[in-house]
Amino acid sequence: MTISVRLSDEDSSLIKQYADLKKMNVSELIRQTILEKIEDEYDLSAYKKAMEDYNRNPVTYSHEEVKRMLGFE
Repeated sequence: MTISVRLSDEDSSLIKQYADLKKMNVSELIRQTILEKIEDEYDLSAYKKAMEDYNRNPVTYSHEEVKRMLGFE
């Protein structure tokens, strides 16, 4: 798939310089950056759900308790 993005000369220059600094081409930089952004938002969503679950039922277990529960001791 090909995607076109309109950028100002200033933004284009900044992106090219940053890609060079990271030793990547612009396409690789943009692809990686977008995928990282999606992953960050997914992680944040998972964290918020986990906190909601915890707030409804604030039960925690120590590492030792989990080991015993899973039969690792």
